Amino acid sequence: MLVIGIAGGTGCGKTTVVKQIVDELPKNQVVVISQDSYYKDLSHLTKEERGQVNFDHPNSIDFDLLIDHVKSLKKGEPIEIPVYSFVEETRMPETVTAEPREVVIVEGILVLSNPALRELFDIKIYVHADSDERLIRRLQRDIKERGHDLEKVLHRYQTAVKPMHNQFIEPSKEFADIIIPNNHYNTVAVDMVRTIINNKLA
Repeated sequence: MLVIGIAGGTGCGKTTVVKQIVDELPKNQVVVISQDSYYKDLSHLTKEERGQVNFDHPNSIDFDLLIDHVKSLKKGEPIEIPVYSFVEETRMPETVTAEPREVVIVEGILVLSNPALRELFDIKIYVHADSDERLIRRLQRDIKERGHDLEKVLHRYQTAVKPMHNQFIEPSKEFADIIIPNNHYNTVAVDMVRTIINNKLA
């Protein structure tokens, strides 16, 4: 089994890179786990209180569960991935079953910042994008897909997203084996990752 960690700031294009890698692999050989599924359960808080939580700080992630799940997959055991609602800003009651596969991709802004999780990765990738580009993508996503208003998104960006990026996410770049600049479609870097995966699988 090959376990790949893919990190990078909010709106850097991690999802695009994951899709480019996954699209070239047989469907039954890969499972993708998103760090976003592992936000801590905040159902005990009111909607207003959840709105005050810093979701870009490592403390907002249930890393213990995520690490346990990666270890279970490595042992050949299926896992129950939590379902998280960005609209409600809390976990849902249901889970999604994921079976172990030849390739496990763990993606999220903070996946290279946690030493215990990092240890489980065979390949560590950091997707880099210009900060203005990332802000624009964040605005588009949070307003269109998550129903947040512009003022809330900008306030959260200035008070949490940007400082947390500088404190935790950007420094985790030093642990990456491969850094992919993703201001545009980066064919060479993605092809390189695919080649490494295919060699390992072979």
